[in-house]
Amino acid sequence: MQIIRFAGLKAEPWRNGGGVTREIARQGSAGDGWDWRVSIADVTKAGDFSAFPGMERVLTVIEGELLLLTVDGAEQPLEKYRPFRFDGGAATTGALPTGDIRDLNVITRSAAYKGYTSIIELSKKRAHPVFDGQLAVLLQGQAVVSEGGSGQADTTPVELGRYDTVAGSDANSPEILGRGFLAVVSIDPLEPAG
Repeated sequence: MQIIRFAGLKAEPWRNGGGVTREIARQGSAGDGWDWRVSIADVTKAGDFSAFPGMERVLTVIEGELLLLTVDGAEQPLEKYRPFRFDGGAATTGALPTGDIRDLNVITRSAAYKGYTSIIELSKKRAHPVFDGQLAVLLQGQAVVSEGGSGQADTTPVELGRYDTVAGSDANSPEILGRGFLAVVSIDPLEPAG
């Protein structure tokens, strides 16, 4: 079972210097060579977003009230926990009418992958499984994760902190129980054309 602790993630400045991001996971090489990346960014001032040509983004405000996003001239108000998909290469600016925000970014190479973000409410009675190709980020509340499917009652649940991430698996899929909200990110490979 893989848990990525938020406290252990390194804060990196944006390419354009407009904020900082903490990378949770990526596939591919360093620099711009990756195929997908999941990260949490702090936006503390209005301005331009970094451009990612050939990529698609799904952005979700996870802390703070509102991000006013303008994508290729079209204004889009983003409220907390409402994922928004847009072209990573589009001219994008953000305004902060209600103060600083933190967002969850899923960026995928358009020709190879499709990224999805779902916000779910956790239950203390029914565990939420995390499958292969998924990452589950605890957004708020209290939760524990345990290895599922093993049939072993002696598996000790591990407590999750805010913004900790559980990597999914199809063998003994981790299961999350608790109260609060979880972002479930799915990265699906696209079938090659032709």
